[in-house]
Amino acid sequence: MCPKLDAILFEAAQPVPFLLGWEAQRSLQQRLLLDPEGPEAVLLLEHEPCYTLGRGASEAFLRFDPAAPPLPLHRIDRGGEVTHHAPGQLVLYPVLNLQRHGADLHLYLRQLEQVVIDLLAGLDLQGERIAGLTGVWLEGRKVAAIGVGARRWISQHGLALNVDGDLAGFAAVVPCGLADHPVGRLADWRPELTSEALRQPLLAALADRFGLALRPPGPQERLQGW
Repeated sequence: MCPKLDAILFEAAQPVPFLLGWEAQRSLQQRLLLDPEGPEAVLLLEHEPCYTLGRGASEAFLRFDPAAPPLPLHRIDRGGEVTHHAPGQLVLYPVLNLQRHGADLHLYLRQLEQVVIDLLAGLDLQGERIAGLTGVWLEGRKVAAIGVGARRWISQHGLALNVDGDLAGFAAVVPCGLADHPVGRLADWRPELTSEALRQPLLAALADRFGLALRPPGPQERLQGW
C-alpha cells in the first residue's frame, strides 16, 4: 500500500465570500509552486451567493446585464462556463501537485467526478456521467459542477455539489452553458440530507480517491482570514 500524501485541510464553518476563497487558493497554490514537495491542501466551504465565469466563458449564458448583476459576478481562472454558488452547496477546492496524481488534467476531472459518484453510492444514489460533458448527474439533473485550473501542474478550483441550498439563483443563468440539462440538489432525492452532514463523507471520498492524509494546519501554515 502506498503511503498517504500529507494534505492540510482548511474548512470554513460559515459561508465565505468568493474572493476570500479564491485568494486562499492562490496563496496555497503559490506555496506549492515554491515547494513542490511540500504538503498539498484542501479547502472545504460554502460560498456566499454569487456567480462565477470561467476564463473563456461566454456572457451569452447570463440572463442579466453583466454590468448590473443581481449577485456578485466574478470572471476567474478556471475552465467551464457560468455557475452559481450559494449556501447549501458544498465547494471543494483541492490544491494538489498533479504530477503526484497522474499529470493529466482530463484524468483529474474524471477523478473529481468519481469522488462525487463514490459519495453518492454511499447514499444509495447512482451518480452518472454524460459523455462529452463534465460533472455528475442524478436522473438527468446536474448535481455537481466541476471546473479546474492549474499552473505548472499545481491545481486550484474544483467541484461544487448541490446538497440542500436554494436553487433559485440558477434561473438567472444557463448553468455551465447547458440549456437542456437542469440542475438538481441531493435533498430533492433525500430530503434529510444537509450540507453539514455531508462534509465529512465528501472529505473522506476525496481523501480515498487521491490517497490523502488530511490534517489541520500547523501554526506556520495558517491562512490570513481563516
